[in-house]
Amino acid sequence: MDVKAFLSTRTRVIKPSPTLAITAKAKALKKAGIDVLSFGAGEPDFDTPDTIKDAAIAAIREGFTKYTDVAGIPELRQAICARLARDHGLAYSESEILVSCGGKHALFNLMAAVLNPGDEVIIPAPYWVSYPDQVLLFGATPVFITADERSGFKIRADQLDAAITPKTKLFIMNSPSNPTGAAYSKDELTQIARVLERHDILCVSDEIYDAIVYDGFVQTSIASISPKMKERTIVVNGVSKSYSMTGWRMGYAAGPQPIISTMAMIQGQATSNITSITQKACIEALAGPQDFMTEWVAKFQERRNTIVRLLNDIPDVSCAIPQGAFYVFPRIDAYLGKKTADGITLASDDDLSAYLLDDAKIAVVSGSGFGLPGYLRLSYATSMAVIVEGVARLASALAMLKS
Repeated sequence: MDVKAFLSTRTRVIKPSPTLAITAKAKALKKAGIDVLSFGAGEPDFDTPDTIKDAAIAAIREGFTKYTDVAGIPELRQAICARLARDHGLAYSESEILVSCGGKHALFNLMAAVLNPGDEVIIPAPYWVSYPDQVLLFGATPVFITADERSGFKIRADQLDAAITPKTKLFIMNSPSNPTGAAYSKDELTQIARVLERHDILCVSDEIYDAIVYDGFVQTSIASISPKMKERTIVVNGVSKSYSMTGWRMGYAAGPQPIISTMAMIQGQATSNITSITQKACIEALAGPQDFMTEWVAKFQERRNTIVRLLNDIPDVSCAIPQGAFYVFPRIDAYLGKKTADGITLASDDDLSAYLLDDAKIAVVSGSGFGLPGYLRLSYATSMAVIVEGVARLASALAMLKS
């Protein structure tokens, strides 16, 4: 029997996450005893702060291990409201907050709640790998606006305006960005907001890296630009990146109550509430001491400065300076079409990333997975020693290629 014949048609339009795939392969090689340096994972290498872990342990000891409200316990939603008010000047009520199993789950719930077959969703490229596939799962069409390092990997308002059609329902904003670390200023967001307001289009603002910005950059939420923009924006955030809690699985959405309640209804038929213990830990994360974050961001900035300098020292590689997050996105297209010592032609950035893993034992993700071929994404959420050694291996592997 051909079991594959039973698979739904929607599964044929999506593909596995390239970031998860390369990370899994690197881990498998390490488990086999191979010295692989990984730049693939999008998670901080710092441990979750002890105060947060202590809150989880206390929840277990107090027996807080049962079902909760699907949308999250009131105390957590209140902490989220307080965080959004404190950091972005945004006022939300508990009924406008949904707590989900990570930011990815919050985005999935949103797509399920608002998209119909035939709708169009505008996505700036390069983009986080899951945006297009989530759109496709619900029968909608991703529409891409491409920006490269010449524009700082940021689109302009006039590009957005030109991409809008009568079928456009949603625009995806991600600032600071995965994979480039690009971040939009308040003035840039204001210009984009004016376009969205004029055309009456929803916006989802993925702000998962909002606390990780450098050089005095002032992070702004597009929802704070105007009351009109707030009423058409769903802000998505979480604790994974800022609090080094990727495995705890907590993300949240804030937005208009009719959309949030529909997302909660969908979640109620899928996962119900997120883990009760995680919720208690997240209250401590959001409402407790935040001083550790200053130290983390300073370390990330030092690593950023080092990896950008080292990459730009490699002949024919150019790397822009990220304003946030913990990724660099160097341009490497000068090496495409070259041959390995075995005579294999590296026709694409996918081929190049495979060569780097097999020959140089470094795990990076190709730009094609993010919608912009000719680049690589490297995460610098790793030690300085790994950064220095890893880029040295990269430089050596590129130098060995022949025209």
